[in-house]
Amino acid sequence: MQYIAFDSHKRYTWALVQDEEGKVVEERRIEHIPGALTGFLERWTPGSPVAVETVGNWYWITDEIEAAGMIPRLVHARTAKLMSGKVNKTDQLDARSLNRLQRSGTLPTVWIPPRELRDQRELPRTRMVFVRMQTALKNAIHADLAKYNLRAQGVSDLFGVRGRIHLKEMVNELPCETRYVTQLLLAQLGEVQETIQGIERRMHSVFAQSAQLALIQTLPGVAFILGVVILTEVGDVSRFPTGSHLASYAGLTPRVHASGGRVRHGRTRFDVNRYLKWAYAEAANATMIRRRHDSRHVSKLYERVRRRRGHQKAIIAVGRHLAEATHAVLTTGEAYRDPTSLDPEEPMREA
Repeated sequence: MQYIAFDSHKRYTWALVQDEEGKVVEERRIEHIPGALTGFLERWTPGSPVAVETVGNWYWITDEIEAAGMIPRLVHARTAKLMSGKVNKTDQLDARSLNRLQRSGTLPTVWIPPRELRDQRELPRTRMVFVRMQTALKNAIHADLAKYNLRAQGVSDLFGVRGRIHLKEMVNELPCETRYVTQLLLAQLGEVQETIQGIERRMHSVFAQSAQLALIQTLPGVAFILGVVILTEVGDVSRFPTGSHLASYAGLTPRVHASGGRVRHGRTRFDVNRYLKWAYAEAANATMIRRRHDSRHVSKLYERVRRRRGHQKAIIAVGRHLAEATHAVLTTGEAYRDPTSLDPEEPMREA
């Protein structure tokens, strides 16, 4: 068996092969030509581990590693850099650092989603891109109207059915060139909204029969869109030993500083799954805004934390509860039900 490390970039990969004693067998630059990495790896012992950092193009790189009969090991790049303790940075040094950690059994790896799941994730993630575009276009239209003090009275949503009538009238009141560009923004907004609807139809087609999605949608505040995000980003729930681990992965647990007999809770971490964090925060906000379940655990949890620590921390607390509940429903295969405990500091008890 050999230990292989890839320091991959946009156009090439620096490959290092070492034997079990750490002797360099080969190191070279491989251009990113389809099949080149597979061809290089096929020369070595099948089943050898190949370390590759979580760079933006790791999807196809792991595919080629698996095609060569090797075992891809996806490395948490930031943690590996801290563990290597290197001041200088070159392709050769980076690859040797990865192999040093790999040979010592301390390589910080992350879970590699199956190819099908990696593909399915692109639907909700791309929908988020177009939703951000939609928001930017709406803001630009609002800004054009505000420049001339044009506003619709008694309309909460300017882009709804009633709001569109007022919007058309206000656009016609704009000066010539401003009216022209605002109409362009409206046309672009229409195309973006059609694209979002098309992605959502595709999502319904792909995930309609998912039993796990049905379980996730029993969580308060979680409908189809958020459910798909949670389903695809969580993946194999068994990789999380407890619901607290899943909540931490989603960035919903604060940092803890305990020293000299004092314990202080800091901000949540930034190196987390930001898609999951967004989904749980959206679900928590939806539950609080609609106020349909004032008697349920999430509402009582929100109110208790909000009174002491404010709205934002209350939303994080509810999001954490939903993350822990996700682990429970997916692990047990049972629909969500309110826990008996109402203590906001106590994690959800899993069945």
